[in-house]
Amino acid sequence: MEQLHTELKALIIESLNLEDITVDDIDTDAPLFGDGLGLDSIDALELGLAIKKSYNIVIDADDTKTREHFASVANLASYISQNKA
Repeated sequence: MEQLHTELKALIIESLNLEDITVDDIDTDAPLFGDGLGLDSIDALELGLAIKKSYNIVIDADDTKTREHFASVANLASYISQNKA
């Protein structure tokens, strides 16, 4: 799971062009939105597309648990590992 956390952090940095942030700067359990990493809804869309491209997993924007899945790197990794084919 640790490797997936690192992959997701790198994917976040790459897909959102976060030039001043490194993988080590992103706390696995910190919020990705708001007070945490400070991402917004546009970032969520781009990150969702990057996850689809990298892992072939679609996170449904209308799902009531979508906010929960995007809450942190740990939550994203858990969702991806549960839904990987």
